Amino acid sequence: MTKKFDNQAKYIKYKVLKEVIRSNKNGSLAKDILYIPEKIIPGPEAETRCCIYKERAIISDRIKNVIEDNKEHVVNVIDLACDECPLYRFSVTEACRGCLAHHCRENCPAGAIEIINKRAHINQDKCLECGRCAAVCPFEAISDVKRPCRTICKTGALSFDQETKKSVIDYSKCTNCGACVSRCPFGAIADKSHIMEIMKMLDESINNTKYKVYCIVAPAVAAQYPETEIENVVTAIKKLGFYEVVEAAVGADMVADYETKLLEKELKHKKFITSSCCPAFVSYIKIKYPELKDNISTAVSPMIATSRLIRSKDPEARIVFVGPCVAKKAEINQDNLKGEIQYTMSFEELTAFLDAYGINPVECEASTLDNVSYYARIFARAGGVTESIKNTISVQGLGFEFRPIICDGIEECDKALKMAKSGKLNGNFIEGMACRGGCVNGPVSMFKKHTGADLINSSADKAKGKHVRQTYVALDKENLNMEV
Repeated sequence: MTKKFDNQAKYIKYKVLKEVIRSNKNGSLAKDILYIPEKIIPGPEAETRCCIYKERAIISDRIKNVIEDNKEHVVNVIDLACDECPLYRFSVTEACRGCLAHHCRENCPAGAIEIINKRAHINQDKCLECGRCAAVCPFEAISDVKRPCRTICKTGALSFDQETKKSVIDYSKCTNCGACVSRCPFGAIADKSHIMEIMKMLDESINNTKYKVYCIVAPAVAAQYPETEIENVVTAIKKLGFYEVVEAAVGADMVADYETKLLEKELKHKKFITSSCCPAFVSYIKIKYPELKDNISTAVSPMIATSRLIRSKDPEARIVFVGPCVAKKAEINQDNLKGEIQYTMSFEELTAFLDAYGINPVECEASTLDNVSYYARIFARAGGVTESIKNTISVQGLGFEFRPIICDGIEECDKALKMAKSGKLNGNFIEGMACRGGCVNGPVSMFKKHTGADLINSSADKAKGKHVRQTYVALDKENLNMEV
């Protein structure tokens, strides 16, 4: 199976994961940990840093991020890997012509522009970063440079330490969306890994005789391994030692049915309801628009719904969720959800896991899949939740007015929430996806493709169920608790 990565930073992350998993499998991690950095960075020339020794030191820190279980937070800065990107947003470039008008100086409200040797210079101690100088310069000679992590963070959780110049995360503002994880060009922000704990749990299950270990796989899996089918990927995951692999799409059918009932009830006394499937979107509301938190749907996510379905049959089950989402790693630690899911694993980690064990999904036989609907699988793309609810309303012949607003990415979510806050929302249901395109483009996907939605739709077309209610009723679990 051909590996494709969005960039070299993702590839390095994959190689670290693969080597750590392989060594742990062989029982030689304690010895190999000293040699993995040199294996990944053989030299003799450094690729991006001052020398191979710093590059290897960074690899060592990446290894620690994988194997150490003492991190309180899901998203963390690897200090040594942070390249201390430019601190000052605006600077004068060589394009400055030293003109007579000095529009930059005349429009600066802080008096931060100085003319030295006939050229403009910015006194960074005075600069307000308002951008007026850049806006009025006729030569466009003033550049606007922002740290990628700060640019991508829409809650202002990223800043930098004034002394070390390293990036710092304000966790009171962090939604754990993972955008900074995939955005940092140096791979200096990493998501917490549970891979060591997962391997230990599988090992201690004694081939699923002491307890059974289940894997819930997100619908976005259809876009991760385009060379093969979901049925083959399921078999590959089982070969890692999992007792059973269940599609989170099962829970998506349950959520769609329950969400529809909830909307019919809640919209009688509320102006609007938001979706609750995306934990980063839910966190964004609580952080940026706390006055709207009572409008968040109380339905659990498909991941939790699927977990509860499994536990209704096997109360002693151990469960691992696999998906493209960093925020899911935070969701399982919410006080009201602890114990529902033991660990989560990204598609990046799953791919490294399979490769370290020498398992190629393309070469695996097809497993029998769960009875899920077309609409359950399209939860993985923007608009999927809305389409599922529309289908449920139609099939059940419900009469309430459903006016959805589909928000593709956190910027669109913010616009809709602003309108809702001001009482000008032109709808009564906000479907919010923090990632542009939906879960299929999650930050810890193997790679992001413009064809991701097409792959999801293709997978959905192959689903056994043609509408939500058809598969949900078949589960015979209508009394399952679906509340957060």
